Amino acid sequence: MKKVIFIGQTGSGKTTLCQKLNEQTIRYRKTQAVERFAKSIDTPGEYLENPRFYSALTVTAVDADVVALVADPTRGCQPIPPGFATMFNKKVIGIVTKIRQVRAEAVENAKGELLRAKAAPVFLVDTPEGIGIKELSHYLEQNGGDDE
Repeated sequence: MKKVIFIGQTGSGKTTLCQKLNEQTIRYRKTQAVERFAKSIDTPGEYLENPRFYSALTVTAVDADVVALVADPTRGCQPIPPGFATMFNKKVIGIVTKIRQVRAEAVENAKGELLRAKAAPVFLVDTPEGIGIKELSHYLEQNGGDDE
């Protein structure tokens, strides 16, 4: 599997995704610093929420094959600026988490924000339920970072 770095606001589900993709028991804990897993890199939400930390994201992303912008549709708006993906010199995908917790309209809004950030393709997942994880994992195994 390609190594993926997860970037998203606090509580968006980045740590849960890392645990699931690395076949670990899912346990919630607040990520205080960059955490490295065998197949992924987990970043604190504050790195996205505070533009002064963007340089930390670009430096940390060097160790990944794919950048994944994570959007939480349970929140009104995402702190991911339009065109944000263009600051990375590699493939940037989008992931909308918690899709079973909200109405379809909220999922589509989050997906739209990821597309405006220039992340594509966008995967829809509910990590604890395992929804969309197989498709995401397959993408990362087969062609993440190498297509387009």
